[in-house]
Amino acid sequence: MEISAFLLPKDQVSYITSSITMLEALVQLENHYYSAIPIIDGEGKYVGTLSEGDLLWKLKDTAGLSFENMRDVTVGDIQRHVHNESVGIHAQMEDMLTLAADQNFVPVVDDKGIFLGIIRRKDIIEYYTRNITD
Repeated sequence: MEISAFLLPKDQVSYITSSITMLEALVQLENHYYSAIPIIDGEGKYVGTLSEGDLLWKLKDTAGLSFENMRDVTVGDIQRHVHNESVGIHAQMEDMLTLAADQNFVPVVDDKGIFLGIIRRKDIIEYYTRNITD
């Protein structure tokens, strides 16, 4: 089965751009109660996922960085420690199981790398649970 049936589209997903500040990213994570959020660039392409841990490591490892001056750092300047892989929109659900084991969500892109949305781990597990028990 193609994953498009499980896609939570971009307009229903929270994401950030690589040009926003570290503080703005922190606020987005807090407001949505997320531990990680997709990042897109100015062209709408998926470039990675930012996690709470990435923010903490940046804060810890950058001399002089504090909550007061987090507006001076953009998301693009933050090293990401985990690489969340994306999949193409024409991928099959069978391709998702391995990714879902390591990621809370799987970003979905078109043939040009444009971010289309996500598939949640919950939806992947439910799909396999239904098919195993049927």
